[in-house]
Amino acid sequence: MPIAFTLAPMGGEHADEVLAVYRAGIAEGNATFETAVPSWEAFDKARLPAHRMVALAGGSGKVLGWIAVSPVSSRPAYAGVVEHSVYVHPDARGRGVARALLDALVASTERAGIWTVQAGVFPENTASLALHERAGFRVIGVRERVARLHGVWRDVLLVERRSPVVG
Repeated sequence: MPIAFTLAPMGGEHADEVLAVYRAGIAEGNATFETAVPSWEAFDKARLPAHRMVALAGGSGKVLGWIAVSPVSSRPAYAGVVEHSVYVHPDARGRGVARALLDALVASTERAGIWTVQAGVFPENTASLALHERAGFRVIGVRERVARLHGVWRDVLLVERRSPVVG
């Protein structure tokens, strides 16, 4: 069932709730290789300020989810390529939050001249893979046994969306 929410730029006032949503994703074990939530300062420094948003619940203003990008390289040739992360609070999943965040991110990055948005997704995270496919992303490869999570080798599917209007 849809849920009422608005999208807003992510700022320091959202830090605790953003990191709590991230913590929930980490705990589930199929969203990231990270095993601990970073400090807000580290989180903030690693992500581009112009391309990060939160979904805020109507009425309460509670953070339901967030999306942000990081540059993939400091080399000028890759200035138009970013890696994104999208996380939704477990109680808000399946209600349009992630899709709204992803669509807003695509619009934001295209306005800025970014031509590729990519992400690494665990194959077991079928909901994320379906979301990305619906949003125009495609699987471009499998990074087999790329890293260990809790001592277990994991594969990652590399997904990307190439802008049809930039590049």
